Amino acid sequence: MRLHTRTRAAVRRFIHRWRYGSRPRPASPSRPIPAEKRTVADDRYKKSSPYTADRGIPGAFEGETVTRRRFMGASTHALGAVAASAFALPALGFALGPVFERTKMPWQSVGPLDDFTKDTYVPRVIQIVSGIGEAGKTSVYVRLRNPEIDTEEGGESAAIVISTRCNHLGCPVRFTQAAGKFICPCHGGVYDFRGLREGGPPVRPLDRFYTRVENGEVFVGPRYSVNSELRRFSPRDPGEPLDGIGQYMYPARFSTPEKAGR
Repeated sequence: MRLHTRTRAAVRRFIHRWRYGSRPRPASPSRPIPAEKRTVADDRYKKSSPYTADRGIPGAFEGETVTRRRFMGASTHALGAVAASAFALPALGFALGPVFERTKMPWQSVGPLDDFTKDTYVPRVIQIVSGIGEAGKTSVYVRLRNPEIDTEEGGESAAIVISTRCNHLGCPVRFTQAAGKFICPCHGGVYDFRGLREGGPPVRPLDRFYTRVENGEVFVGPRYSVNSELRRFSPRDPGEPLDGIGQYMYPARFSTPEKAGR
C-alpha cells in the first residue's frame, strides 16, 4: 500500500515537471493567491476610478470624467461624420432614387384602326417620357392582330404594337417589308415578323406595348417584355434574357411603369 502511494506521488511529480518545467504550479481557482503574494501584473484587473483627478491626469478638474483630449477627439470624429454624410447622402439618393420611382405611362392614340393592316407594320411615334421634349419620344411599329399567326395568350386586343429597341444593346431596329423581318443594322440582330429572335446577339424577342381600341382609335399603353414563347413580363432592359433562369437573374425594377388611364 505504501509502495503504491509512493508510485502515485512520483507519477504526479513527473507530470508536473513535464507540463510546467521548473515553474511553480499555478494556483487552483478554488485556492486564490493571497494578496501579499500577488505580482504587479495582477493589478491590471483592478477597476480604475472614473474621475480624471483620481487617475493623476495633468490639468484635471474635480469631478471631471472625460478628458479634454478625449472630448476634442470625439468632437472631431463627429464633425467628420457629418461632413461625410453631407456628401454621401445626396449622392446615394441621386443614384438610388430613380430605382424606387414609379412613373405613370399614359395611354396615347396612334391613329384610327383602319390605318393598319395584318400584313405589314406602320411606324408611329409616341411619348414615353414627358417633360423632355423630343428626347422623350420613341418610334413603334403597329399592325392588326392576325389570328392565324398570333396565337399567344392575352390576345384580346385588335392591334399589336412592337418596340423598335433591339434587345441586344438597345439600338433601333427597322422593319424590312421585302423580307418581312426586323433587322438591327448595328450588330446584325434579326427578328421575324412577330418580333421573335431569329439570329444575332439579341437575347429575347422585341418588347411590346399594351393596346386597346376605343371609338375606332388604337391606344398604346405601357411597355412589357416577352420571352421566346411571347409570355408577358414586366419591362426589362436590353441584354436581359427571360428564358430559363434568366427571368430570375434579372428581376423587374421598382421603376416599372404603372398603367394609367387617359
